Amino acid sequence: MEEKEITIDGLKNGIPLHYKEFNEMVHKAIDEGYTRLKLVNIYGQRFIGAGVEKKINIDIYGTPGNDLGIFMDGPTINVYGNAEDHTGNTMNSGRIIIHGNAWDVTGLAARGGHIFVKQDSGYRVGIHMKEYQQTKPVVVIGGCVKEYFGEYMAGGVLIALGLAFDGENVSNARNIVQGSLGTGIHGGVIYIRGKVEANLLGVGATIVAFSDEDKKLLAPIISDYSQYFNVPENFIWETEFTKIIAGSARPFANFFSGKPI
Repeated sequence: MEEKEITIDGLKNGIPLHYKEFNEMVHKAIDEGYTRLKLVNIYGQRFIGAGVEKKINIDIYGTPGNDLGIFMDGPTINVYGNAEDHTGNTMNSGRIIIHGNAWDVTGLAARGGHIFVKQDSGYRVGIHMKEYQQTKPVVVIGGCVKEYFGEYMAGGVLIALGLAFDGENVSNARNIVQGSLGTGIHGGVIYIRGKVEANLLGVGATIVAFSDEDKKLLAPIISDYSQYFNVPENFIWETEFTKIIAGSARPFANFFSGKPI
């Protein structure tokens, strides 16, 4: 079926539209059957793509605000710039591809779908990610992340590649992850490209051997990342991955006696 395209401008008379007015325009276009939306001059409008349940394409030029793709179930969103906090909040399916940075709490409570961030992200990325049967969210951060990566993670796949970008050149970054990595994790798996010191692990997180099965799982994900952002796939695989999982289904069990205070 032929795509039906529309361009929606985030500016009116040189002033950014309020997010409510802007999102009304976006949802109206979707209801009218447009399957590719080009959103231009985006200056922090929140909730873009919220609750959309159709397999459409949304191309964003600018900086979308908080909760990009919240509750979405099907769309593919490309952001040609950076994204603010809560990208992919509680998303069910679809893809969000950020050609820049995405900040704090990326992938919050994601239940499915894929998020690819070319460069860096912030604090508490992947917090409360979860899975059900074969439905597993995947979040890939191409650069570095801050504290509490994978906090309270209950399912899914969370990846930090530790790549540094200088124009078209790519190299290996330092300090890929910071402290409290995987704090409270009780499901899912975290992969860090490079060595992770034990003192960076949070409560309940443990390092286990990276196996051929892990490489098989990562292969299509790394391939997608490489294609989206024109990063040589063989360069990514030159560095070994560290695998982190939950050491227990009850990571804080030993912190409480169960006796009344």
